[in-house]
Amino acid sequence: MTLAITRGESDGAAVLRLSGELDMATVPLLNSGVDELLGDGRHRILLDLAGLTFCDSAGMASFVRGDNECAVRGGWLRLTGFTGPVERVLRVTGLVEVLTYEH
Repeated sequence: MTLAITRGESDGAAVLRLSGELDMATVPLLNSGVDELLGDGRHRILLDLAGLTFCDSAGMASFVRGDNECAVRGGWLRLTGFTGPVERVLRVTGLVEVLTYEH
């Protein structure tokens, strides 16, 4: 399966909606999407993972990378909409406590 990303807006943040699988082969697509937003001056980024069915360690590293890049610019990258296997991986790694979006 591939990764699809759509863009949107929510509460003043740029939103990237992910669907499909995020792994070593597809993570460059997410990194490019985040870099594109940062290049446009957007440094508050929300990743909606509701459509994500799989995420490996490369995906987790991409989330951390994105948050670090946003933080350098005074912003943040946060996650929302995760369920099932993706939520389990986020909980095991501890990223759910660090990167979960709080409304």
